Amino acid sequence: MLLLGPEDTKNHLAFPALIDALRAMFASGCEMPLRHHHNMEVPGEPDATLLLMPAWQPGKYFGVKLASVFPGNSTRNMPAISASYVLSNGTTGETLALIDGGELTARRTAAASALAADYLARKNARHLVMVGTGRLSLNLIEAHAAVRALEKVTVWGRSKDKADKIAAAAADRLGIQCEVSEDLPETCATADIVSVATLSETPVVSGDCLPNGCHLDLVGAFKPSMRESDDAAILKSSLFADTREGAMTEGGDFAIPLREGILTPDSILADLYDLCRGHHQGRRDDSEITLFKSVGAALEDLAGAILAYETAKASS
Repeated sequence: MLLLGPEDTKNHLAFPALIDALRAMFASGCEMPLRHHHNMEVPGEPDATLLLMPAWQPGKYFGVKLASVFPGNSTRNMPAISASYVLSNGTTGETLALIDGGELTARRTAAASALAADYLARKNARHLVMVGTGRLSLNLIEAHAAVRALEKVTVWGRSKDKADKIAAAAADRLGIQCEVSEDLPETCATADIVSVATLSETPVVSGDCLPNGCHLDLVGAFKPSMRESDDAAILKSSLFADTREGAMTEGGDFAIPLREGILTPDSILADLYDLCRGHHQGRRDDSEITLFKSVGAALEDLAGAILAYETAKASS
C-alpha cells in the first residue's frame, strides 16, 4: 500500500493533469452514492462537519474519503479541513493507497473550479479576484492560471495580513502582478473572474458589483445555511454547478433562493457532466455573466486519487 503524505499528494497532482482527469471522469461517469453529512458539536465553537464520500468505477477502482471541517480552527491558525482518502482495487478489494485527503480535497476542488472556468470564463479573462484567504485560495489562483493566461490577481480577505501572504505567494509562484484589495465591491467591478472560498453564512459578493462578462466561481458555503452570493448575483447570472442535485440541496447559494421561490431548478442550465459531455456549450457570448456553484463530489476525489496513485507508481 502506498502512503502519500501532503507533499507527495501535491507533487502527484499537477493542475493541468488533474483538470484533465476531472474532465475525463465527468465525461465517463462513475458510481457515486449520496455522501454522509453529519454535524458535530464543538463546545464553545461553531459546529464541525463530518463527511463520508464513497465512489467507484466497477472493476477498476473504488475509494472513500473521510473528511472533517472545523471552522474554529481559524483561531488556532490551523486548516479548517482535515481528511484521508483510501483507494482500493475495484476487482480484488486490495487497498492500494492511503492519500492525504486535505491536499487531495484542496487541489481537486480548485481543479473543478478551473475546469468549469474553462467552459464559462471568457477566453481573454486576465484579472482574477480571489475572495478568501484560507487553504483553498492559493490553490484556486494556481488552478485558474492553468486554464486562463492571468495577468493580474487581486486578493481580498477579512485579515489583511493573510491576504498579503496569499498575494505574495501567488506572485512568487506565477510571476504575475498580485495585490491586495480593501474595497471588495470596487475590485469586483474590474474583475474577469471572481473566485470565492469562505465559510460565510451571509453573502460576500453582490451581483450589483459584477461587470458584464464576469465569471463568478463560488466554492465555499457548503451547507444549506451558508451563502456567498446575494439574490442579485443569482438573478443576473447564467447558473451552472458541479452537480445539480448537490448544488441545489447542499449549498445555500442555490438552496436558499430555491426555497424562497427566487430560483427554480430549471434555472440551472448545466452541470459539469453536461459541460464535459458536450451537452451544453457553456458561455454563449462575452457579455454574459456566468456563475458556477461548487459543493464537491466524490467523483472528483476518486479521479484525483487515481491520478495521484498512478503517477506515484509510474515514478517509483
